[in-house]
Amino acid sequence: MSEPHTLFIADLHLAADRPDITAAFLRFLREQAIHADALYILGDLFEVWIGDDNPEPLLDTVASALSALSAQVPVYFIHGNRDFVLRQAYASRAGMQLLPPQQVITLYGTPTLIMHGDSLCTLDIAYQKFRKWWNQPWWQWLLLKTPVSFRQGIAAKARRKSAAHKARYASQQQHGQQQPQIMDVTPDEVPRVMAEAGVLKLIHGHTHRPAVHKLEVNGKAAERYVLGDWYSQSSYLQVSADNWQLHFNALPVVNPAA
Repeated sequence: MSEPHTLFIADLHLAADRPDITAAFLRFLREQAIHADALYILGDLFEVWIGDDNPEPLLDTVASALSALSAQVPVYFIHGNRDFVLRQAYASRAGMQLLPPQQVITLYGTPTLIMHGDSLCTLDIAYQKFRKWWNQPWWQWLLLKTPVSFRQGIAAKARRKSAAHKARYASQQQHGQQQPQIMDVTPDEVPRVMAEAGVLKLIHGHTHRPAVHKLEVNGKAAERYVLGDWYSQSSYLQVSADNWQLHFNALPVVNPAA
């Protein structure tokens, strides 16, 4: 039997046109998450979220799987920049407990700050302006009052834009190129936020650059754990009392016609 541990994931970007990612996620819930003390989903579980009333079958599939897990393992969710209008109705269907954008939790005696991570990218001025806009409750309320068909059109446009972004990202990886620094966190922002929260450990996603970063916070050694995305492989962080480890697994081969 494995030692008690907690799991963290982010940036799965689940979508109907990527059944391989969905299959990997469902397998992860059955084989890994079921043995954990808790599962934390740190945003962007879905590629795009147009509202809890979206009739797409994928939402039911994911909700059923998460609900089954939550009967035995607590499941927590922090909103990302793709699923920021996910509401309590869907969270209840999925058995997820919604958390604020930033939360300090105690992991086996270690105070740890968890978040999606987009708020750390302060050099991306255009994005931060947009983020401030869509975080307004009145704007979200207005969006969710529009017809589902209208929101589906917005989602389709977002998917096309995302597909183009992923194609550029894959090309950069293939040619050994780095993403622009503006897409990563602002170095000075990380210790500031950690000091404000009173922690020496931080876990986040968003940047799609899985790694463990060493830094100093108020003169003390600290660590920042960045979760990986699920575009080409599944990725999760497993935390126990004595070990913090990022894991990566190849995505299963799925026949979309099956």
